[in-house]
Amino acid sequence: MNSAIVNNPPFPKNYADSFLQVDRGEGVYLKDTAGNTYLDFGSGIAVNALGYGREDLASIAYDQMKKLIHISNLYTTEPAVRLAEALTAAGGFASVHFGSSGTEANEAALKYARLYSLAKKGKGHHKFLSFSSGFHGRSMGSLSVTANEKYRKPFEPLIPGCEIIEYNNREQLKSLSDPQQYAAVIVEVIQGEGGLTELDSGMAADLNSFCRENDVILIADEVQTGIGRTGEIFASTAAGLKPDIVTLSKPLAGGLPLSATLLPQKINDLLKPGDHGTTFGGGPVTTAVAMRIWEILTAPAFLDSVREKGSCLDRLIRTGLEDSGLTGSIRGRGLLKGLRVDGLTAEKIPVLLAGCREKGLLLLRSGADVIRMAPPLIIEESELQKGVEILIEAIKEIV
Repeated sequence: MNSAIVNNPPFPKNYADSFLQVDRGEGVYLKDTAGNTYLDFGSGIAVNALGYGREDLASIAYDQMKKLIHISNLYTTEPAVRLAEALTAAGGFASVHFGSSGTEANEAALKYARLYSLAKKGKGHHKFLSFSSGFHGRSMGSLSVTANEKYRKPFEPLIPGCEIIEYNNREQLKSLSDPQQYAAVIVEVIQGEGGLTELDSGMAADLNSFCRENDVILIADEVQTGIGRTGEIFASTAAGLKPDIVTLSKPLAGGLPLSATLLPQKINDLLKPGDHGTTFGGGPVTTAVAMRIWEILTAPAFLDSVREKGSCLDRLIRTGLEDSGLTGSIRGRGLLKGLRVDGLTAEKIPVLLAGCREKGLLLLRSGADVIRMAPPLIIEESELQKGVEILIEAIKEIV
């Protein structure tokens, strides 16, 4: 395949040296500038939940842009109010802080948690607890509760008062000294960058108890798992977690930059003007588009279909492995799936991803040696089958 590769564009060196130059998309397919077509199992890192080429979303954005593109947070618009009402009602929250990205949503959550802890418990109760293999963003606060040393080390010293313990280690949680000193616990119920490991039910119950007993704010980072990706509005609900704050972003506006930090009454009651803010978050165009996406993704029938497709993807992968004589494990829920194949080392994952791309399939990586699949939620079972067939064929060539 003669793909459209751009080498050494004037981007920072923290990105790749070469890029596939994508031109357009339709449904669950992308086309590069050389005319090659790819089945997309990545959806812009779990962002494009409704796929590509949506005339309904384009029309909403166009109509709103003709009226008003930006107004700042000094005013509001009907789309922002409507979306805020829908988001808060879904989980019994009191308010929503809109931002532009997942890391902003988590930064806001951490700030609100410290504000609450200072008001309720006083100085010295400011620590954050997070977990190994977790990822919460690259801005300084979110990075401080992110475990990966590769991301952290070049920017140390980070925010003080952050402690990381082993994910799903209930004994470490129980052995923490002076639990009252913590302002917040932040956790992913499925670790998007951590090999798609899931929070087990016992750990979820212990986190609920730890936070309630010590008046610690429990933050569920649902930037990747929220709004239908796992077949639920909130993945934390299905995991048994009872968060005070939920953070959302990736699919919220269908590819436009928007995030949401959902707040409980007990925090909202403490806030006063100026405690936090944003210029671009909750703009009229992004919230107008997001309202339509929210209506689609949270419809019971749509969520049922995601769960059914997730089960189908499981079956297809298991059958593909068995028929090919391969062994491995499947992780994740709904249409956020991870596959770890015995013999497929971390060093071979980039080779596999490149091989799949050559065969017309785009995939993601999670952790060191896990293949991550997060296709648009509108994908059909026949397209899931086609993607798995390409994946298994590529794995057989290198294992």
